[in-house]
Amino acid sequence: MNPVKLEETMMHFLLEHQLKNRRSLNFLILMESIVTAAKYIQHYYDLAALQGNLGEAGSTNVQGESQMRLDLLAHQTVMHYLAESNQVIEATSEEVTEEILLNEDGRYFLYFDPLDGSSNIKHSLPVGFLFGIGKRMLGGEEDYRLRRGREFIAAGMFLIPSGIFTLSLKDAGTWQFLLDSTGVYIRPTRIRFPESPKSWELSFNAGNTTTFSTPVQQWIAENQPKYNFRYTGALAVDFHRLLHNGGMFMYPAIVNHPNAQKNRPEGKLRHMYECAVVAFIAHEAGGMAVNEAGDDVLEIQPKKRHQRSALYVGSREVVESIREVLRDHVRAQKGDGGRVEAAKEPDATGAGVH
Repeated sequence: MNPVKLEETMMHFLLEHQLKNRRSLNFLILMESIVTAAKYIQHYYDLAALQGNLGEAGSTNVQGESQMRLDLLAHQTVMHYLAESNQVIEATSEEVTEEILLNEDGRYFLYFDPLDGSSNIKHSLPVGFLFGIGKRMLGGEEDYRLRRGREFIAAGMFLIPSGIFTLSLKDAGTWQFLLDSTGVYIRPTRIRFPESPKSWELSFNAGNTTTFSTPVQQWIAENQPKYNFRYTGALAVDFHRLLHNGGMFMYPAIVNHPNAQKNRPEGKLRHMYECAVVAFIAHEAGGMAVNEAGDDVLEIQPKKRHQRSALYVGSREVVESIREVLRDHVRAQKGDGGRVEAAKEPDATGAGVH
């Protein structure tokens, strides 16, 4: 009789992590609710064509974008299981304008995009579910301040319908899990951006190239021939590729559009539940992320729940290369010739407080 091959589950992996670092088990309860929601979102995606849920819902979100039916289903599913967990004090969703108050005694803040890349749905292409987790102030009164990415204790990304879950834990790395046929995430595998540039890729909307700032256009012209080019139109999908192949995903500010009303000098992506999430994952995988000013995305203190940002994220060497171009451009615009010092990385303090 051949021995049965048994796999380590994600929940066992997290239990061991929490116990080893003397952390509470509240984090596991929250993660179980998030994972359950993700499985249902994948189920809805699989049945979307049969049930007629591939189209638009006839409504718009806070950004004025048309909502897909699956956008609303995904949001409602996540909110149901978050409320059921009793672990979240406040949630921020791409699909809702204001903050969502849940459990007064909750320990966590959750920032999430329940269905990233939803324009891919009608073509049956992959989408994602992105989330970042912050911790409430356990000592003293909670001020409900939006957390910087550096203050996240975890961030994750489900790739749907591929059944791949990427989870980063503060100061404990980036890990991937696979969804098996029984509906359990298994096989924790630590991942880091590959050091060899042979597989590195650039990922950006090439149709927007002429709308980028002149320095960014020049950087692309000089560097694109060095790398493979891939772009799907879904941050989660493109970033997933980069985690395995290396390189950089970029969504620069739009500043040279022929129609000035379509310029987005602040960037298009949402900082809290897109940029900060992938920046956290990238950091724990040995990479980094900066915005249009060359500032570290993880260090930015959000002023608005749905504020936008440009994003350059991926392998540290490539991001550092364009970061210098971005900072030179900022200095030139200021006209002071002064040098802007790079933000220093804080010392690691061990596995995050979950």
